[in-house]
Amino acid sequence: MTRRIFSLLMLLAWSPFVLAEGPAGDPQAGYEHLINTPYLPRYFDQETFDNVWRVWPEPLKSQAEKATPEERRQMAFDRYGLTGRPEDPTKPLQYVVDKNGEWTLNCFSCHGGQMEGKTIPGLPNNRFDFAGITDEIRMTKAMLGKKLIPGDYSSLVFPLGENKGTTNAVNFGVALMSLRDADLNVVPGASFPKMLHHDMEPPPWWHFAKKENIYLDGFAPKGHRGLLQFTLVRENDAQAFRDREADFRDVYAYLSSLEAPKYPGKIDTAKAETGRIVFNRHCSECHGTYGDQADYPERMIPIDEIKTDRARFDSLTPAHRQGYGDSWFNSYGQQEGLIADPEGYVAPPLDGVWATAPYLHNGSVPTLWHLLHPDQRPKIWRWSGSSYDHQRMGIDAEALDEFPQGLSAMERREVFNTTRLGKSAAGHDYPNALTEEEKSAVLEYLKTL
Repeated sequence: MTRRIFSLLMLLAWSPFVLAEGPAGDPQAGYEHLINTPYLPRYFDQETFDNVWRVWPEPLKSQAEKATPEERRQMAFDRYGLTGRPEDPTKPLQYVVDKNGEWTLNCFSCHGGQMEGKTIPGLPNNRFDFAGITDEIRMTKAMLGKKLIPGDYSSLVFPLGENKGTTNAVNFGVALMSLRDADLNVVPGASFPKMLHHDMEPPPWWHFAKKENIYLDGFAPKGHRGLLQFTLVRENDAQAFRDREADFRDVYAYLSSLEAPKYPGKIDTAKAETGRIVFNRHCSECHGTYGDQADYPERMIPIDEIKTDRARFDSLTPAHRQGYGDSWFNSYGQQEGLIADPEGYVAPPLDGVWATAPYLHNGSVPTLWHLLHPDQRPKIWRWSGSSYDHQRMGIDAEALDEFPQGLSAMERREVFNTTRLGKSAAGHDYPNALTEEEKSAVLEYLKTL
């Protein structure tokens, strides 16, 4: 039973492995596959979602009781970090909902977010509460007398995410890959390795097109097969991956087609131009250049140089990476470019960086202003609503002196504590070389990317 519970945790398209390239696919078909095809076991039905408000705490429960069904749906969307689809706001982007009203989690749970009320597929979903919706759907099913599935117990036996918008995605992949052989057959009696649980913020999907290798440590050559990893549940046998390969050529094409959203506010063009010069002098060596002569170096920075939180770096061993490299996902080692023992982390492109708060790979820094001011990053901070901070560019956050007491589990996930394992906001202190005027100009320039 425990293995079946773990096997349902690989519900995210962003985990630690990826795969061999194939023929070009159809981007629009790729999007349709993601929102309409259930690649995982169904999770809950429409009746369950429509009644989830009944397990909410007061006064929210009473507010929901008095609301219309449409208002209650929006309250639930807001509570769990769900968004309507751009083409149909009544349907969740983050779930496949079939004609029978069965809901199945899809890749947009982490990779489909919202900025100032606008849903943006490919934007990191910084409000998704994986643990919260899992817990309250389980409670609602029990209240309605519905049968529970192994996935309903997942938050009780495996850390899903300590903060909204982050998940334990790397270890979802480690756990489920450990149950498979190189052909992706389930191995009887296989056990889970020791894991360093930690949270990660998903990257924006529009970076995919610029990269040759993906993931924070850049170990995996990108390709369409690896995108199938999020379907590594036990219910999917080895043949299921082969059968869906054509679908994921389309998904690969869809990811490759995405472009960063444009900043919607005002930009001081003269100041931004000054910032461009400063950026190109101090930042472009790692993060690349932009505009007519754009170039992305895909540079890996040694962990002892970047000095950001190293839990992600320590969580994957060379054996983990090589195991992926020898599997069907990497065409049994024929896909070139695998890095089994990377030095550190790869500096990401910064297209659309204004929209992707919070920052660093673990989501520990609430705004770009704080990223540019390493000594002023808050040790503990809390969301102050879902509005965007245009002055500091990022989350509207409140710095706290200590972690608040007496909070519910969901309220605790609104508070980020950088003193926790895997949560450090240290490192990337290169902005200390800039003057305050230069930092302000760079901040303005980042609006243009």
